[in-house]
Parts: sequence; C-alpha cells; structure tokens
Amino acid sequence: MKLEQLNTLDAISQFLQGMQAVAFSVATTKQERYCWIQGVLVKHQYMLLGKADRGIVTRYLIKVTGYSLAQTKRLIQQYVQTGTVSVKLAHRNGFKRAYTDADIRLLASMDERHGQPSGPVLKKLCERAYKRFDQTQYQRLANISASHFYNLRQSKTYQRQRCTLSKTRFNKATRISVKASTTSMPSMR
Repeated sequence: MKLEQLNTLDAISQFLQGMQAVAFSVATTKQERYCWIQGVLVKHQYMLLGKADRGIVTRYLIKVTGYSLAQTKRLIQQYVQTGTVSVKLAHRNGFKRAYTDADIRLLASMDERHGQPSGPVLKKLCERAYKRFDQTQYQRLANISASHFYNLRQSKTYQRQRCTLSKTRFNKATRISVKASTTSMPSMR
C-alpha cells in the first residue's frame, strides 16, 4: 500500500499503530514537503475535523515528514489562517554596516605603512588624512572611535589583507646547538 491510498482516517490510524504496511518516501525539498502537507490537509478537510481526528492527522504528518510537533503545528496554523502552506523566506539582519570592506582595506594599508600603531594614534592619522590632506576616502575612518579600530582588525577582510607568509629560515647555529644538547645528555642508570 502507498501513502496516496490512505484515504480515510481509520486507514491513517491503522498506519500510525503499525497495523498497516505502507511504502513511502519523504520528499527531498522543503517546497515538495509543504505542498504534500497542504494536500493532506485539504484531502482530509482538516478545518472540519473534530479534535481527536485532528490529532490523528497531526501525528500522521509528523511521522511521514519527520518534522517536530512544534513545526507541524506551525504549518497547520499557517494553513488554517491562510489556506496554504508556503515556504517563508528568511529575514536578514536589518542593520546596515557602518564601515565597508574598502574602509577596512584602507585601515590595513594605514597599519602597514605606520607599523600598526595604537587605536588613538591611528584615529589621529585618519583624521589628518581626511582634514589636512583632503583624502575623502578616510571620511568614515576619521569619525570612528579609537577602540573600534581593534574590532575592525578582527574582521576577515583585514586579516586577508594583512596576512603575510614567509618560509622558515634555516639557521646553522640552531642546528648545532640542538645536536650538541642531544649528545651531552646524561644517561639514565
């Protein structure tokens, strides 16, 4: 028997009790699962069912979809309110970034030129670049607090900009001292 053949609430109840063997596969995408849930709710006229029968349909949806009780109830509530079960898009963070990647690259280049000075010194350098030398790209950095420079230095953009890799240098003196220390070890008796 297949899921489509479970047309009555008695058949669904037997399926939930394990008395009815049913072959089914779970839909792969969220959109397909939501459409299937909506189809089941429409097929069994969920809004007209009594409390006990609604519980049977809810347990059936949980078992087949693998969703939690809370998620299934949210989807059913959405169906009751709107008549459909649809995927809602995720909401993005509403905060706008004050400092762009270009600002962070400017900070990294300023740090590189001046040997990564402290926050207050860097603030004065950015203010001077903007006010005295009319470099408009430093406008936002000129108004930043000195402590916030340390936060920007932790960003991925800054880390990528300032990353320098160098090969390990071979040192003969280190090799000789290591060799001498291993040969002059006292023996354990």
